[in-house]
Amino acid sequence: MSVSSAKKKNPRGRRGMSGASETSTRVCEHEGCEQAGLYRAPKAPDVLDDFYWFCKDHVREYNLKWDFFHGKTEAEMNAQTSTDKVWDRQTKAWTDPEQRAWARLGIEDAHQVLGSNATRNPGKQVTGTRRLPPTERRAVEILDAKDDWSKADVRKAYKALIKVLHPDMNGGDRSQEEQLQEVMWAWDQLKDSRNFK
Repeated sequence: MSVSSAKKKNPRGRRGMSGASETSTRVCEHEGCEQAGLYRAPKAPDVLDDFYWFCKDHVREYNLKWDFFHGKTEAEMNAQTSTDKVWDRQTKAWTDPEQRAWARLGIEDAHQVLGSNATRNPGKQVTGTRRLPPTERRAVEILDAKDDWSKADVRKAYKALIKVLHPDMNGGDRSQEEQLQEVMWAWDQLKDSRNFK
């Protein structure tokens, strides 16, 4: 049996969209009123199960006068608002798991592991002014170029390195062939790059 079908079979205590209890047989509890008491209103902020029953006009009047903090001190009001932030649930008293792990090693502050270098922060070392992808950054380093160079300047550096490293320019000496391959790879990375004009 689903919950909705159970409510249909047992209409006792159902309230409509307005908050009225459709099956209430009570009379309005306001002094001198004889209308049906379809609307409930709490008797006190601390008592959640005890209600006054009023007609529509008198429940509105009662709600306008309702003051949850009536008779409470400012400290009590602040305590209530702070517990309301977490829906009146106590938070767990727990510590950070990483902090507990350091404490097991007898270290209060994780920076103590670094020793005298803990307070030194040289910052990020930036080799150039442009933000380049890692492959292009490596190619610039291989060609010993600068970030602010144009593509023509990079090509001049490439050609100069080719002349120095090529075996034909060194009498057939192939000992620098790996460096030559790196220079050629670097030029392939930069020749079509949009970062160099």
